[in-house]
Amino acid sequence: MDEAFTIRQAVPADLPTILAHRRGMWEAMGFTDAAVLDLADRTSREWTARRMQSGEYLGWVAMGQRGEILASAGLWLQQWSGSPRNPSGRQAYVMNVFTEPEHRRAGLSRRLVNAILDWCRAQGIGMVSLHASDFGRPLYESLGFRPTNEMRLKLDAIEK
Repeated sequence: MDEAFTIRQAVPADLPTILAHRRGMWEAMGFTDAAVLDLADRTSREWTARRMQSGEYLGWVAMGQRGEILASAGLWLQQWSGSPRNPSGRQAYVMNVFTEPEHRRAGLSRRLVNAILDWCRAQGIGMVSLHASDFGRPLYESLGFRPTNEMRLKLDAIEK
């Protein structure tokens, strides 16, 4: 693993890179319709900026030796109703995990997700979920994530 990088929490000035990485993530999963991606970019910019400001969205970045961001990952903090599986209702959703293609397989995503999980543990958040791409699934499974019984019904026409 290349140790020539550092992990830090994202700041608002990182928003353009976070959004570029989010788009890159979708493109890597096979989404190619530029109009749909552009619309998602616009709504994601507003959504992410608002939640970064409120503290509901936190990001982490992996930086190279020259200060360039090589990878990033986000965390959406959520308050659900308490349940027997999660009495406090506090949970977190990992999202926007992306590594620049030329820096993949160096352990950056693993380090970012571990930083997120460490932060969640320190905050007493006992439930963390995510949706994994086929490419990312082995990483998440190696960190202890397991499939759940979630079901989904897609109502809109945009399909992938």
